Amino acid sequence: MRNLRKRENPDLQRSLFGEILDWMLAPLLFVWPISIAFTHYFANSVASFPYDQSLREHVAAISRQISFVDGRAQLALPGLAQSFLRSDEIDNVYFHLLDHGGQLIAGDPELPVPRKPEAFLNREHSEVHFRDDEYRGQALRIAYLYLFDASAPADLGVLIEVGETTEKRSQLANKIIASVILPQFVIIPLAVVLVWFGLSQGLRPLTRLRDRIEARREGDLSPIALRRVPEELRPLTEAFNSMLTRMQHNVAAQRRFIADAAHQMRTPLTGLKTQAQLAVRETDPAELRHALRQILMGADRASHLVDQLLSLARAEASGHSQQTLVALDLDHLLREVVETWVVHALDKCIDLGYEPAGTVFIQGNAFLLREMVNNLLDNALRYTPAGGRVTARVVAQGDFALLEIEDSGPGISDEESQKVFDRFYRVEGTDSEGSGLGLAIVREIAEVHQGAASLRPNTRKVREDEPPGCVARIVFPVYRLQPPPAAIAEPVRTGGFA
Repeated sequence: MRNLRKRENPDLQRSLFGEILDWMLAPLLFVWPISIAFTHYFANSVASFPYDQSLREHVAAISRQISFVDGRAQLALPGLAQSFLRSDEIDNVYFHLLDHGGQLIAGDPELPVPRKPEAFLNREHSEVHFRDDEYRGQALRIAYLYLFDASAPADLGVLIEVGETTEKRSQLANKIIASVILPQFVIIPLAVVLVWFGLSQGLRPLTRLRDRIEARREGDLSPIALRRVPEELRPLTEAFNSMLTRMQHNVAAQRRFIADAAHQMRTPLTGLKTQAQLAVRETDPAELRHALRQILMGADRASHLVDQLLSLARAEASGHSQQTLVALDLDHLLREVVETWVVHALDKCIDLGYEPAGTVFIQGNAFLLREMVNNLLDNALRYTPAGGRVTARVVAQGDFALLEIEDSGPGISDEESQKVFDRFYRVEGTDSEGSGLGLAIVREIAEVHQGAASLRPNTRKVREDEPPGCVARIVFPVYRLQPPPAAIAEPVRTGGFA
């Protein structure tokens, strides 16, 4: 009934205790009638065996009293023996003796004979057989034997039958059945109670686990110790610990974002407030316009900082969640992003180039990858002086795809090349403004795509007097896709941008 109610209302709260109890007791209720049927069958077989043996002995006793004279059978059974044969307090015993023609020699004439006696009138079947029949409306168990004259030339003999009503057999079978079934009416309820008690004890670890979770402090996200957890609850506990770990990462990311935002926004907001106060007190139109331009530049820096903080938060959240990555052409995506930076590069008199590489597929998130390339190009253009160059390319090397942004900026030392990926770290001795978040965002997005980010000195120089410059390199695992999906259009290849 519980399962029926659940099918009618799938939102009904389920009880694990009730589910286990149902699945343990339902087979028992199904097997019990089968057990009764088997008990009835075997009880009748056991009860019939001693009485069949008695009938067999009666048939054998009669057969010993038969003699053949001139081919005719004669029964030498005194009346006392016949009365003893028939005497029984409960069941009636009948017998008769028939010759090969079916003529009665002695006994009860109405006692039924085998339906196909001719099938047994041969010497190969000279043994006692049994069958069930009816006589005068009573069920009979009949033992019969074909006895042959050894001196007769033909297979001629007599049929000896002894039948007995089955009252004693039924009584004995009922006693056997009762002796088996009646204790079950005590054993089964006792078994149900023991099963209920056993389940209650067996499910106590679940209760203890629930109590341990409920007793935790509100901010406690530490994993649950597996030392006393049963083997069956270990996978559930490990999954719960994994969820707690992800929650810890998310909470830590939120806290870092709040701390970073509070720390970094304080400076530009303070600057904006100072410029606004100066502008309020200023009466000279030229100085007022200068103050307004400073306010505008401060607002741009604050907006850029907010955008980078949000990008960093999205990248961190993507790293701790199951992001859907699809097959995309990294070279095509790089070309699209580079196109958006051409005007900015021209304004700074920087040669922005793009080297086509052909189709290179990776598993990625297009939004995050565009954000990563934007930060790489912004960083390269910010530190490259006027007249310098920045080159973007994708290189396929075996099972890996390399995304490189090469510039001719001031270069970087090996020690600083490791620190620049930390948050808010800025290389000393440069005049470029920035928040120090761009390369941190790059590293987070690269890790989301199972990639690795690095920054190293540039070894390729176009001119001898060119500054050393840097090469930002992101390594991605290549996605093997044959043939390319129709949804990803093949980009039209052109030369570099300048």
